[in-house]
Amino acid sequence: MPCVKIDKERCKGCELCTFACHQHVLGMSKELNTKGYFPALVERGPRCIGCRMCAVMCPDVAIEIGIHGVQYNLYEY
Repeated sequence: MPCVKIDKERCKGCELCTFACHQHVLGMSKELNTKGYFPALVERGPRCIGCRMCAVMCPDVAIEIGIHGVQYNLYEY
């Protein structure tokens, strides 16, 4: 099962990852990080299929996808 990890301090809250996620796994936090941004957060982790579109779209490289077991390739990179 894929595991999404978001570096809250690196995220500037641009929301590009939330629009890129077709499974609607990500959302935006209601708490500020130390830079004063509302970072992205994982709202529905079990729905993640590991396509890595969120990580590809992130301009701050704040998202890592860990794959444990089966990985579904929605796109070939």
